[in-house]
Amino acid sequence: MIIPVRCFTCGYPIGAKWNEFSERVKKGEDPKKVLDDLGIKRYCCRRMLLSHVELLHEVMNYGVR
Repeated sequence: MIIPVRCFTCGYPIGAKWNEFSERVKKGEDPKKVLDDLGIKRYCCRRMLLSHVELLHEVMNYGVR
């Protein structure tokens, strides 16, 4: 739902890079190039960003009122 602050495997901080990554990919850039530009080299960190699904706005509809 929310991007983790750190990589689950190695502990590298990736949460701060999520906004720039998602904006650039939505604009049509290649995800591989964006990850390289952001300096994310480990495959465990790359999979954290590549496989993340943003569900927060969908889950908010089922919140308690």
